[in-house]
Amino acid sequence: MSVTSVLFDLDGTLVDPAGAITSGIRHALVAHGLSDPGEARVETLVGPPLQVGLRTIEGVTDENIDSIIATYRARYEEVGMDESRIYPGIVALLEALRSENIYVAVTTAKPVDIARLLLDRKGLTEHLDAIHGNAGEHGAMGSSKTHIVAEALSHANLDAKSSVVVGDRYYDLDAARDNSVASIGVAWGFAQGDELSKADRQVDNVKELAQALLGERAASSIEIEASVMQEGAE
Repeated sequence: MSVTSVLFDLDGTLVDPAGAITSGIRHALVAHGLSDPGEARVETLVGPPLQVGLRTIEGVTDENIDSIIATYRARYEEVGMDESRIYPGIVALLEALRSENIYVAVTTAKPVDIARLLLDRKGLTEHLDAIHGNAGEHGAMGSSKTHIVAEALSHANLDAKSSVVVGDRYYDLDAARDNSVASIGVAWGFAQGDELSKADRQVDNVKELAQALLGERAASSIEIEASVMQEGAE
């Protein structure tokens, strides 16, 4: 695979939320008088826009969803972003990609302003060529990320045939396929069941991802820990 551009998902791919997303959602639900659905149930919400995922939770309605999201966002900005951490080896990988003149962007379902703030706080923005996400909270395109990947391709006039989408959920893989882009599924994120089987290739750690994107020889010069797994991942 000759790669000229890589489009990365954010949470569960570049950054480990370290429970900040799930605990924040649970906090917001309880704060609005709803039952705590538990960690396992809330983990399934990581990926699509909150306006989409939260509607699958009992007690969430058109009347309270905006307030629940506002409560979540306030807590996430106050403490959640700081709790999140970059997966080991990711910075080295991004630096290696840029040194090989490979275009690097983020394509996330997060509201783009929230994504920019998180990436700035984590010092990742300097390693990226662009950041793409949803315009706001309401997820006008539902859970699909097809429009986000399409925007990234169009924004920089990227060649879909030599581009790769890297992500941890089937939303990423579907968006890649819809845009005729290859996909790599990463095992350290929030994938449920066998959903990564939709990927053109699966990798278990960042070292394998570097090899897939850069080739064995270029990847061998990067200092990357072989074992990188999100806290609580199966």
